[in-house]
Amino acid sequence: MAVIVIMAVFAGMFNSCVSAQSSTAKERYKIAVCDWMILKRQKLGAFALAKEINADGIELDMGGLGARPTFDSKLGDPVERQKFLDKSKELGVGISSIAMSGFYAQSFAKRETVTLMIEDCIKAMKNMNVKVAYLPLGTQCDLVKNPELRPEVIKRLQWAGKQVGKIGGVIAIETSLSATEEKKLLEEIDSKNIKSSFNFANAADNGRDVSKELKILGKKHLAQIHASNTDGFWLENDKAIDMPKIKKTLDDMNWKGWLIVERSRDVTQVHNVKVNYGANVAYLKRIFQN
Repeated sequence: MAVIVIMAVFAGMFNSCVSAQSSTAKERYKIAVCDWMILKRQKLGAFALAKEINADGIELDMGGLGARPTFDSKLGDPVERQKFLDKSKELGVGISSIAMSGFYAQSFAKRETVTLMIEDCIKAMKNMNVKVAYLPLGTQCDLVKNPELRPEVIKRLQWAGKQVGKIGGVIAIETSLSATEEKKLLEEIDSKNIKSSFNFANAADNGRDVSKELKILGKKHLAQIHASNTDGFWLENDKAIDMPKIKKTLDDMNWKGWLIVERSRDVTQVHNVKVNYGANVAYLKRIFQN
């Protein structure tokens, strides 16, 4: 009887330890999806869909840009903004970051009203208590293809860093640079409020090892991760992405934060949002939260 009792006690202790480790992992690594990629750009339905596919949060977009002076955003309206906050709380789905995806196709270096755009995003961050903004330096501001834009990009990001620093936030930039070159860029900007939004696809598309790139970039410069590759396969079937190795790298770096699924859709069913994002979220949770 004593042996049985002791075994039961040890079993209870083991289960408690496993539960505690799982809980810690869930706090350390959280999984989100881009609202625009699940076809719910700045829509309340993004929260319900994220919950349905078991994501911990969404990356909430500022809305379209086009030729407008600033983003087509509801987040500047207190009534509309509160609806997003209420839905987030109701469903237990967080907001990983606020995205300025309009800059995928617009030039951060050349648009005359960048100041207004950044200020609007920072206001939304402050009012929604979100600490990270995502800024992709897209096709028109590709520093590999357009190195002459570098001085202006640095100048504008130094200003943006000062502004977002006033609310204790960070603007996470995505570039086409290698980790070595992106680290140099961040060091030249020299702002603790401008960091990297690292994208697996940038490394994989250019034949670079994701884990090595993360090590080069370093914990200090890493604000968030777009944890997906160019469309083709689900993450679990993608031979270019060694997820267990990436997880170990991030563990060794003692990094924690949001892993955000952008793509990695199965090309045979690319428009099936629930299937593609559900599969990728489930895989990331299996690797990072267990």
